[in-house]
Formats: sequence, structure tokens, C-alpha cells
Amino acid sequence: MLTNLLKKQLGRSPIIFSVKDEKALRKALASNYKILFFLYGDIVNIEAQVALAKEYDKFVFVHLDLINGISAHEAAVEFISKYTEADGVISTKPRLLRYAKEFNLATILRIFMLDSMAFENGIYNIQHCKPDSIEILPGIATKSFPLVREKSDLPLIAGGFIRTKEDVLAAIKAGASAVSTTCFELGELNKTFSSIYREKEK
Repeated sequence: MLTNLLKKQLGRSPIIFSVKDEKALRKALASNYKILFFLYGDIVNIEAQVALAKEYDKFVFVHLDLINGISAHEAAVEFISKYTEADGVISTKPRLLRYAKEFNLATILRIFMLDSMAFENGIYNIQHCKPDSIEILPGIATKSFPLVREKSDLPLIAGGFIRTKEDVLAAIKAGASAVSTTCFELGELNKTFSSIYREKEK
């Protein structure tokens, strides 16, 4: 099942590369990053970009809210499902993620944890769209992680302002299952986490 595969991938490779342009994608293809978040693209090139990543055996998520030419509508989900090989989608919009499940796409709900109201809205959306994982931004808002953990046992991804090894370790220690980052060099940490994961499997 796709969601089980996602959990296993997060365990083996918890540092996720957030791809913001074609130059970053080229770097990611030959790297040890296993999971890629596409935070760019348009209706013309997204099919080819995802196909290229899949050729390198990457686990690919497309951020529906950030693809030019695709409106925040259910048709966007159908487009990604029909015309790309993406494994899943990311969105701040619960209704799109609910719809994505009908197409067997793994789903990640992105939540901006700005204040207590944002927290309450985020918990409400988690409970009503039942995503496969949650991405909390900014990723350095580690005080919010235990609060989310009290309400949900879904994999939690810390995203945004993750720039150093210390940021990664702080997020994991606070309860994150993984982190997403645009800092390419942090991918080297996946080797360490992968070794730890293999030891646990023995």
C-alpha cells in the first residue's frame, strides 16, 4: 500500500528535498534524496519533470497550490493523477486532499503554525481530511509538535527554515518524523538515518 511505503521511505530517508526550480531538480536526481517535494512547475512541464524524477526512482509529491496553470480545484487533482506519475500531492486545502484519496494518491496537509488559531484550524483540518502525513511550517516551530502529536499520530514533517544539522536534529527530537528543506547539503544526513533504520530492522 502506498501509505505504508511512504512511512517506510520516511524512516529510511527522513530528509526530504524541496525542489524549487529546474537547477535544484538536476542536483536532486543524482543525489541520495529519496523523496522530492515539487514546489514549482506548470501545466506544461510538470508531467515531464515528474517523469524524469521517477526515472531516478524518486518518491515524488507535487504541491498542488504552487503549480502554475492549475487552479485550486478538484480538476487539479485529476490532472496530476492522469498526466503524471506522482506518488502524492501536497496542499493547504483539505478538500483537494480528500479528493486525491479517490485517485490513490498519498496526501500531505501543509499547515502554517502561526498562532493558536492556526493550530486549532490545523487540527480541525487533519481530523476532517485525514491526510497520510502532515507538514508543519515553519519547521523550527518545534514547540507546536508535541501539541499536534497529542491530537494525531500521523507522520509529521517539519518544513521551512530547516537550514542546519542542528535544525534537523531539533525537529526530530521534538517529534517530527522527517524534515523538508531546500538546503541540498543536508541530504548527507540521510546516510546516517538510513543506517540507524537498518539497525532497527534487524
